[in-house]
Amino acid sequence: MLLIIILGILAAIVGVACGVQLQKRHFQQEIQNAKATAEKLLNNANEDAKKQSAKIIADGKQQTIDYQDSIEEELDSYQADNVTRQTRIQQRETGLKQTESRLDQLHSKLAEESHEINQQKAEIEQLHHTANDLSQERLKTLQERGSISLAEAKQQILDELKTALKREKDIELKYQDDEAQVNAPKMAKILADDAIQRGPVDMPREHIEHSVQINDNNTKQKLIGREASNIRYIESLTGTDLVFDPDDPHLLHVVTQDPLRREVAKTVITNLAVTKQINPQSIEHQVETAQLDLMNELRRTGEKVVGSLHIGWMHPDLLKIVGRLKYRTSYGQNVLNHSIEVADISGMLAAELGLNVKIAKRAGLLHDIGKAIDREVDGTHVELGVKIAETYGEDPQVINSIASHHGDVEVTTPIAHLVAAGDSISGGRPGARSESVEEYVNRLKNLERIASSKQGVKESYAIQAGREIRIVVDPKKLDDQQNQQLANEVKDEIENELTYPGKIKVTSIRDFKAVAYVGAEKKKVHKRLKKA
Repeated sequence: MLLIIILGILAAIVGVACGVQLQKRHFQQEIQNAKATAEKLLNNANEDAKKQSAKIIADGKQQTIDYQDSIEEELDSYQADNVTRQTRIQQRETGLKQTESRLDQLHSKLAEESHEINQQKAEIEQLHHTANDLSQERLKTLQERGSISLAEAKQQILDELKTALKREKDIELKYQDDEAQVNAPKMAKILADDAIQRGPVDMPREHIEHSVQINDNNTKQKLIGREASNIRYIESLTGTDLVFDPDDPHLLHVVTQDPLRREVAKTVITNLAVTKQINPQSIEHQVETAQLDLMNELRRTGEKVVGSLHIGWMHPDLLKIVGRLKYRTSYGQNVLNHSIEVADISGMLAAELGLNVKIAKRAGLLHDIGKAIDREVDGTHVELGVKIAETYGEDPQVINSIASHHGDVEVTTPIAHLVAAGDSISGGRPGARSESVEEYVNRLKNLERIASSKQGVKESYAIQAGREIRIVVDPKKLDDQQNQQLANEVKDEIENELTYPGKIKVTSIRDFKAVAYVGAEKKKVHKRLKKA
């Protein structure tokens, strides 16, 4: 058994040795094959390198030949250009020589002509001297024979010309004045008719709504709030009174004298009704938004109006004041539309008369600018308008037009007359204002009735469309102190009883005259004695 194991081990050892020898021979064979392959690749690479080297050398030689050919062609072209340039240079040199020759000839000719001109100039100067001497001798002779000096003669001629011109000027001015007086009413009527036809545009009167319709009961209850807290909060923030119509429970009236506050309140209520989110925070937000939107709308309106009239730059704050006129009415007429009409009419009249159209339009637009703030600031719209125009540096012609368009101040510029005419045309045309003739007459009669009802009043007159009442008192019944007291009483009674636009001026006049005659009584006594 042991022998078998040993034989097996020996057989295994012999097998391993044989395997190693076989593997070694296999590796040697692979090494020899690899060397043969490497040598073959090296030979192939050398052959390829020789072929490529030969090709590169051949290509380089060909490129060198081509480049040499191109250089030679360029050199040939350069030589041809040089030959051409040389030919041109020679031609120019020839031309310059010919030009130089001609210039020499011209120079010689000019020198000869200059010499002749100098001679003629000397002769002319000699003639001038001779003429001056003769003129002096003639003046001396004339002065000796006429017994008058040259200065006196000039003055005499000037005096005669002045007299003749003054006579012609007076005749021409008289003719033009007579013609103007005859034709002025006719021309004024023609211009006014033309301005009326071209200017005002009949539009439906824009009534400013004072109420908001709320159809949803739930929204109405939310708007009112618990114990009317929400609606009272809106009133406090907007400065208005909100009252539901007793006949229509869904109609909410916005009560205030300020049109801007009314517009803010209407916008707030409308937005709250749409959003249906009604609480103190949303109310405050809607009020702030409505006020900001209104201010922006005022500025945009002013910019649009000024841009459409083409009257130049205007201060941004003044643009906002112009925009406020959109929410102001006078006798039912929208003041902004009225101001635009007056501006158009004034501009048309100014163009026909050759005046400054831009200033005329600007004065027409701003003539009622005081009405934008007359509900907030004391004073008439004329006084406030003048202050606004002066504050923003408007032209003096514009300021005078504002101050004088109701006759309160003397007119100092022709444009003021045009603005006053435009104001009368726009406000007086049929349908422009809602006040009827009967209401107007009744208002004047009421003013005169109140004044005439006082003791000591002789006569009373309502003038300037009811803007002023003049009272003439009996000086024997009232003294100066009582006269002043009468004016105050009439003012208080008008304020308490009547509804009036703007401001009414009460003027009480007490005129006392003392009259005495000398000799009249004696003559009457003598006549009576003779009759007796």
